[in-house]
Amino acid sequence: MSDERDGAGSAGTGGTEDTGSGAVVTRPNRPSGKRSRRAAVGEDVGSAIDLDTGTEASPTKDGPTKNGSGGAKKTAKKRGDGPSRNPFLFVWNYLKQVVAELRKVIWPNRKQMVSYTIVVLVFLAFMVALIAGVDFGLAKLVMWVFG
Repeated sequence: MSDERDGAGSAGTGGTEDTGSGAVVTRPNRPSGKRSRRAAVGEDVGSAIDLDTGTEASPTKDGPTKNGSGGAKKTAKKRGDGPSRNPFLFVWNYLKQVVAELRKVIWPNRKQMVSYTIVVLVFLAFMVALIAGVDFGLAKLVMWVFG
């Protein structure tokens, strides 16, 4: 019995092979080297940070070298001390987040809503009857003890 990987080639062969039956098998290339954090929108691409060490990652073709000899070392911009102090902006942001969360909710359909309402009403009737019975029983007990 032979290994499945026999004749499959190495990982660096480009990822596609013809198996002879007309089907093309695609295999992803294996990652090599350390991965860097991808730059966010508006962030300088040359200031990527190595996730393993927390230091500035090695650059791509045109950026500075790892020791900084290819250009000036970039530092992260410091943000303000906290969120904006504008109360109107705070309320507007809060309302936007509420709407975003409400869009994530899976709302029940009519059949589910009717069944949930019936369950709540039955439970409510049971609790009212239980509390009324306990109240009536305690009232009779008090009248029997005290007279």
